[in-house]
Amino acid sequence: MADPTPEDPTRWLDTDELESWMALTTVMIRLPAALGRQLQRDSGLTHFEYQVLAGLSQAPDRTLRMSDLAVVTEGQLPRLSQVTARMEKRGWLTRATDPSDGRFTLASLTDDGMQVLVDAAPGHVEAVRRLVFDPLTSAQIRQLREIGRRLRSSLDDEDR
Repeated sequence: MADPTPEDPTRWLDTDELESWMALTTVMIRLPAALGRQLQRDSGLTHFEYQVLAGLSQAPDRTLRMSDLAVVTEGQLPRLSQVTARMEKRGWLTRATDPSDGRFTLASLTDDGMQVLVDAAPGHVEAVRRLVFDPLTSAQIRQLREIGRRLRSSLDDEDR
């Protein structure tokens, strides 16, 4: 590809960058789908539902404001509200007005919801291991961690 010019300032990807980008986009599309299929097949959960359960399980008192849970799950509030409503009907979580600020809603993981997560986790972890870590060497896993940190930092900068 040509270098940027005043007429075309686009910084086009070179061959290595393009091949790397295509590999990454394939993983970004196929990995969540594969993890979602495993969770649906083995636990009856969507990947997003699993992320909601996992996010709440890691929070203090297994409770988060819905707006914070949306950040943790990378979900939009309308979608998160629909999903948590279904999960609340199943008894996996409760929602209540935040007593410290009535403008917010709190989502809390119930014991039943925690058990759903505990039951789903072994199969999910095995799928993550099989699809992500088993094909890599120890050095590549360390590189993946560093690459992930740098990309996350770039995304965090973009969000500011």
